[in-house]
Amino acid sequence: MAAKNLEEALKAAGDPVEMLRNSQIGAYIYPVVPPEYTNWRDEQRAWRETVVLCDQSHHMAEMMVEGPDAVKLLSKLSVNSFAGFVPDKAKQMVAVSHDGYVIGDGILFYLAENQFNFVGREPIVNWIQFNAETGGYDVKVSRDDRSPGNPNGKAVNRRHYRYQLQGPNAWALLEKLNGAPIPQIKFFNMGTFKIGGKTIRGLRHGMAGAPGLEFWGPYEERDEVRNAILEAGKEFGLAQLGSRSYSSITLESGWIPSPLPAVYTGDKMRPYREWLGPARYEVAGSLGGSFVSGNIEDYYVRPEEIGYGHFVKFDHDFIGREALEALGGKAQRKKVTFAWNNEDVAKVLGSVTAGPGKGFKYIETPLSNYASSMYDRIEMDGKVVGFSMFGGTSYNEGAMLSLGVVDSNIEIGDVLTLVWGEENGGTRKTTVERHVQTTIRVKVAPVPYAREAREEYAGSWRVRHG
Repeated sequence: MAAKNLEEALKAAGDPVEMLRNSQIGAYIYPVVPPEYTNWRDEQRAWRETVVLCDQSHHMAEMMVEGPDAVKLLSKLSVNSFAGFVPDKAKQMVAVSHDGYVIGDGILFYLAENQFNFVGREPIVNWIQFNAETGGYDVKVSRDDRSPGNPNGKAVNRRHYRYQLQGPNAWALLEKLNGAPIPQIKFFNMGTFKIGGKTIRGLRHGMAGAPGLEFWGPYEERDEVRNAILEAGKEFGLAQLGSRSYSSITLESGWIPSPLPAVYTGDKMRPYREWLGPARYEVAGSLGGSFVSGNIEDYYVRPEEIGYGHFVKFDHDFIGREALEALGGKAQRKKVTFAWNNEDVAKVLGSVTAGPGKGFKYIETPLSNYASSMYDRIEMDGKVVGFSMFGGTSYNEGAMLSLGVVDSNIEIGDVLTLVWGEENGGTRKTTVERHVQTTIRVKVAPVPYAREAREEYAGSWRVRHG
């Protein structure tokens, strides 16, 4: 009998790690948007040199939360403070389990009094819905799930289109579209401007180190707004980002989008596991990479470990507060960038001609992930000191990069070892061909990644010994 929820699926599998590492969900794709408009290399280059149009309309879920208890609910689910949080502002909302491990994060838009819209990956949308429906809150929630990876010829419809203009020419393009100067909008604040006579609402934030806006409107207006942007953008060197290049932008900006949601253990989380249906992300998702543990909690991360420590505020009651307070803000691990050794990467890529089962795990470009959540083992002298969680190629930096966490004693510039590929020829995931495991040297670099930081240590690919 098929499992009806996550709790039943875990009992049937017996081992959550085994269940997730052999998931048959296939590749995690960014739907609808073409893979490339030109080529991913030039598209990456454009966000540094000119301006890019990102179509974010399809790969994220939305959850509208409205009602008298909207603030009460969302504050209860957020490590973030709500002090001073008012309409026309947004925040990167981080939610944790009762034991203080990260469930997920995303952008929470404060649209109007008692009206919020959360935009992000599915795990935190599920968490909001569960608590809204079971917690006795006076709220109404309405979700709009990400577009299907394979619509099978059916029309795709969303509540909103969601675009972003980013890059050094973004503001000049926005002002041309607006027909007048746009007052500078503060970081993570919202404002309005015009495109083609339509009043558009946008959020100021950055993904490529230059001013830009994320903006949205009714989905049926998406083509009209896009066409106006494309026409006005010709003189500014506008490039559209395909799904391949868009998904790699975080390698340079330093956001880890897909830690394993910490929902698979804990008695207090059992009602949630019983609520999560069999088609949900947490049931069908996959776990990949060379890091293997018999304890699913070894894949969990704390907010501080992935750069969210400054979001944690104890000025309000929230799920997981007691666990995080007990830690005292101390993290055993920290977020870093790993710069992969070019010679070792070339060795892996070259092995594709060795024949079935004889080569190393193929490295996809520009994004090398082959599971919903990636965990590749990082070693020093054969001892695990962290894991790589999200990797790919930066054409701008001329490097393979990945984001992950290491023990707090690891230093910038240390050269460590990344174990690439899975054990015993690979798991049964459909994204994993039979292969041989190997190692790749990686140099520890800051987050966000900077060329200057890499070149400072360019003289040596020494391996640090403890």
